[in-house]
Amino acid sequence: MKQFISDFGKLVKLRLNLTVVFSASISFLIGAQQQGDVIWINWLILTIGGFMITGSANGFNEIIERNLDKLMVRTQDRPLPAGRMTTGQALVLSLFMGLFGTLLLLQLNFLAGLLSVFAIFLYAFVYTPLKQKSPIAVFVGAFPGALPPLIGYYAAFESAGFGFEYAAVSEAAIVITPWVLFLVQFFWQFPHFWAIAWVADEDYKHAGFRLLPTTRKDAVSAWMIFISAALMIPVGLLPMYYGFGGWVFTIVSVLGGLLFAYYGMKHVQERTDATAKKVMFTSFFYLPLTQLVLLFDFIPLK
Repeated sequence: MKQFISDFGKLVKLRLNLTVVFSASISFLIGAQQQGDVIWINWLILTIGGFMITGSANGFNEIIERNLDKLMVRTQDRPLPAGRMTTGQALVLSLFMGLFGTLLLLQLNFLAGLLSVFAIFLYAFVYTPLKQKSPIAVFVGAFPGALPPLIGYYAAFESAGFGFEYAAVSEAAIVITPWVLFLVQFFWQFPHFWAIAWVADEDYKHAGFRLLPTTRKDAVSAWMIFISAALMIPVGLLPMYYGFGGWVFTIVSVLGGLLFAYYGMKHVQERTDATAKKVMFTSFFYLPLTQLVLLFDFIPLK
């Protein structure tokens, strides 16, 4: 049982999964603040459903890449390439998680369930095959990667047929808030994944993955990492610009963006794995920290 639990955690990419669920749950609480009421049972449903949806997408990803994972040191110990789990077992688990997670989110509202299915499809069956074909995979993968804030935010509203009821919340608020959260997470993924791709480039090459902007650890790729990192400064200002981010959040997000840009420039100058790791570690802290600060420094739009 202990081995199965460990393998299940690797199949669903537990740390990545929890990061995604955290993002969705924070957005749920922001949406609940927007309408003035937190329904905690719905938050629990979202958390469980989001875990299942993300686990399903990651499971399908590992099934598709099971032979490639054997070629990379960082993935050789996953249950499929290591032979501790069969493809059939992983498929059953992934299908169950996808169906159960979707049914749970449909209990909240139709839009949350629909976006979840779309996220699984984009991540597992569009982004995953592209990783071997073109660096554009990072751009494509940024879309399902940024969907959790949308899913979480809209899950906070009562179901109403094919949509959701939003009571006294204005049309502008229910469009602007979640899509700004989407954009912040969308742009964050470029310095995050390109920095990872730089550090893991040699390992990725064994599987034929082409994730750096030029497919090489060259000056252009380094500059693209810097530019994407520096973009987090203006992106971090969007919540305040649209009226729902307070000064505390704005200061934290801008400082985080400046740190991103600083390490990005250091990477342009030195182009080493060590400097890429600093961009990567900054990304690990930036997103959950700014999301958590925004939750407590949120100004509901009218």
